[in-house]
Amino acid sequence: MRIERFQITAYDLPLRCHWATARGELNRRRGWLLQVSAAGLHGFGDCAPLPAAGTETVAAAKCALSKIQTVAVGHEVATLLDALKPKLAATPATRWALECAVLDLLSRQRNVPLRHSLAPAAPNVVPVNAMLGAVATVTPIEVQTAVAAGFKVLKIKVGLHDPVTELAQLTALTSLLPLGVTLRLDANGAWEFAAAQRMFDGLARLPIESLEEPLRQPNAAHFAALQMAVDFPLARDESLHDVNWHDDLTALGVRRLVLKPAAIGGIRRTLALAQRAQAAGCEVVITSVIDSAVGLWATAQLAAASASAIPHGLATAEWLATDIGDAPLPQHGQLQLPMTPGSGFSLSTI
Repeated sequence: MRIERFQITAYDLPLRCHWATARGELNRRRGWLLQVSAAGLHGFGDCAPLPAAGTETVAAAKCALSKIQTVAVGHEVATLLDALKPKLAATPATRWALECAVLDLLSRQRNVPLRHSLAPAAPNVVPVNAMLGAVATVTPIEVQTAVAAGFKVLKIKVGLHDPVTELAQLTALTSLLPLGVTLRLDANGAWEFAAAQRMFDGLARLPIESLEEPLRQPNAAHFAALQMAVDFPLARDESLHDVNWHDDLTALGVRRLVLKPAAIGGIRRTLALAQRAQAAGCEVVITSVIDSAVGLWATAQLAAASASAIPHGLATAEWLATDIGDAPLPQHGQLQLPMTPGSGFSLSTI
């Protein structure tokens, strides 16, 4: 099956609310929709670079997309990604987008959901966490709404203000949580080691599900020391970008890995890493980078194929004020994936 059409369409999507982390701020999501067509079928991918999350720059992605466009039409679908591998080595978000489009198309040709083409026994339901934003902006009503919607894990950004203030804010929020509902915190590398230690003393008495990226200077020994001090898992996310994936994953100092396929560079790469990590005893969470609907569908399919039962970071669709298609929306704290072929994405007008 040869590619008959390769289309790149730019999009610019405003966020409903300001997205703030210790690594930067975001008000819009910009990127390109990739559409690969052959034999009357279409596959879709989302190229939305976010350097703060570990991807290439927008300029680098644009250059890589131009290279793809020069060779795509007429090329065999199944071998396009391998043929372009050297040219996409430094552009993970672009590689992710192209692989999503190719595998989406091939799974539609095979008449199977994308997750089942990756892992035949993949479940049809993916648990997800609520994404509430920065701790200073989270209101009691937002917490109560998330709990009423069936979320068991509520994710909150920390590290934007001093630890004493944020501990007081977290304590107030946890007083609203019923038994069995916990907070997933993400510091985005906000703290020096000593400040993280002080923060952990206060967190020890709160219902914390996990804490991502506490350290400004990633250091496996410091991660390990902090991990030994608390019962909940610490997780590495952005600090994984400089890790040699062939090294011992249990030597990273934490119990959990947060995997962003747009930063890792593809579906199959991320799935192989998730499987390897779980085999080594590490927990795995798959998360989006505030993707458009097309990227979110592919990431949800990948999360299902990973077989990780830990809530994933995929309940982000409602942060976008507009989208390029219908996104997967959680019900009762989980995404129900369709049995239709492909990723589940259908294109609407940009």
